[in-house]
Amino acid sequence: MQTRLTELLNIRLPVIQGGLAYLAYADLAAAVSAAGGLGQITAASFQTAEDLRREIARARQATDRPFGVNFALGHWEWEAHLEVAAEEQVPVISVTGGNPEPVFRRLEGLPVKKLVLVAGVRQAQKAEALGADAVIAVGFEGGGHLGRDDLGTLVLVARIVDSVRIPVAASGGIADGRGLAAALALGADGVEMGTRFVATRECRAHPAYKEALLRAGEADTVVIERSLGRPGRALRSGFTEAILEREAAGTGVADLLPYIGGAANRRAALEGRLDEGFAWAGQASGLIQDIPSVAELLSRMEEEAGQAWQRLGGALDR
Repeated sequence: MQTRLTELLNIRLPVIQGGLAYLAYADLAAAVSAAGGLGQITAASFQTAEDLRREIARARQATDRPFGVNFALGHWEWEAHLEVAAEEQVPVISVTGGNPEPVFRRLEGLPVKKLVLVAGVRQAQKAEALGADAVIAVGFEGGGHLGRDDLGTLVLVARIVDSVRIPVAASGGIADGRGLAAALALGADGVEMGTRFVATRECRAHPAYKEALLRAGEADTVVIERSLGRPGRALRSGFTEAILEREAAGTGVADLLPYIGGAANRRAALEGRLDEGFAWAGQASGLIQDIPSVAELLSRMEEEAGQAWQRLGGALDR
């Protein structure tokens, strides 16, 4: 399965593991990369830059395949972490949630591939102009933080494919080989998945979080933080309903912080206290029926994508 994305990233399958806050460590990243995709470590999960350096070393001990480090830009001091990633010559750096220009300036001249998560055509074009090697187009179905325009993956990916020259990965609502085939049919060069990789054996997510994904249907997620201008999709629960009630009442950011901060996310994602915190999840949770190993998941996706292409070819031949 060769696309511009597999050639760019030197991977066998055009599947990228998303940057999962507090969940994307070396064990998951190495498993994805060893199975043919591109695994990622999330820089924001590490308190110090040296902690990140040690995690990069762990990933290299576990696989000789390329992997990336994700930088979710925001209200944290990421510069030292980026310095470590540059010093360690990580093959891929992905940027989400902010202007990638300062990141790109530090990486200038280095043999690193730069990916940017975008939720609109203008963002994609800006990323390309700044020097991104590829963009990841995340639709409204996705988990975690999203764009503000409620654009579905189907339309968004097609629009961005038509608007940039660099490779595009589709993200949002994708959990199997059918989604991969659909993305390729739209003109994308691969996919990024987050929620689906949470429900794998190698992910550090608490078993209660994984079981909640198995039980969830496609309508069992909600979008929180919309009142703050940074909407994000999470599993529906009593806790997220309480967040929505506070937002509807006009609660300000200071009073919302105890409900939407990293500690609340960790309580649900790592400790399994789903009624005392929130867990990110996309609508693809409705497609998750098991908790396989990463290798099993990617092998199955490859087979499913081939079957989808055969069905499409058969329909076109009629």
